[in-house]
Amino acid sequence: MVRRFIAVLALCATSAFAQYEEQLSVSYVMVPFTVLSRNGAPITDLQAKEVSLLVDDKPVATDMFEMAFNAPVSWTILLDGSGSMGLAGKMDAAKAAINALTARRRAGDDFALYVFDSAGHANELVPFTENPSAITRALDVVKPWGKTAFFDALAEMPARTELGRNPSRAIILLSDGIDNASKMSREQIQKRLEAVAIPIYAFGLREPAEQKKVPAISEEMSNINVLEELASATGGKLFVGNQPGQIAKAMDGIESNLRAQYLIGFSPTGKGTVKYRRISLRLAGRVRSVRVRAGYRGTEPPVVSAASRGKPKRNERKKS
Repeated sequence: MVRRFIAVLALCATSAFAQYEEQLSVSYVMVPFTVLSRNGAPITDLQAKEVSLLVDDKPVATDMFEMAFNAPVSWTILLDGSGSMGLAGKMDAAKAAINALTARRRAGDDFALYVFDSAGHANELVPFTENPSAITRALDVVKPWGKTAFFDALAEMPARTELGRNPSRAIILLSDGIDNASKMSREQIQKRLEAVAIPIYAFGLREPAEQKKVPAISEEMSNINVLEELASATGGKLFVGNQPGQIAKAMDGIESNLRAQYLIGFSPTGKGTVKYRRISLRLAGRVRSVRVRAGYRGTEPPVVSAASRGKPKRNERKKS
């Protein structure tokens, strides 16, 4: 009898919650999004006239278009844990770079730390967290050992970045550029990354003078140009250096691109059924891809009439 009573209460609660959820509707829909160019680099000069917002495939009248320069980022850190990183202070430089990144944390940023081994696996040391000290503590247990297979490990990373909470994402790769154990070839990893819309920012932890446009001929001779090609293929960039000033300057450059985020918005009409509605964006031809929220729960959006199409959006401005 008691169990039946509890079951009835649970059923009533579930029914009430379902009814409440059905009636819950947002009064304003804010749509943050980031856009990438054809080479995968963030676009920071998008104009309102280049963007059309659609709800359930119908154009919507928006009343706000802004650009923010302080958007949160999900940082996926991939650290080379091979034996060669124990030479010439390279691991110390890598840890300094990671600490420089977490020290720049802004509200909403999250971080994940992976270390790759000679088997080519990206081992998760810290899942996505907003606590930078968790990353710092994990770095203390990393001891360089074994050969390097960063091609294989890097191939796993685009999927891992999806675990981050923010639409702006980046992979930070820290290595000396030596790969002597991957099953994937240089051509295979480049092919794999051609379709990746997440930029890879690679840190070649060597002296800048070591960056030479020649193939590596030994394990001791860093194949830095491979890192540069992989970074460029995804719209990222290679930074070569192992000094604090070089690292800090590089981090500043990364942030200036990744924190650029756009905001577009509208007020639902209050008409129609409260339900989940799919959001999409139509952008100009120079845009390769866009990261945007999937939808909203609410009433009908203000659909654009044929007569009003082409008119400029109100409240168009940049936001610092």
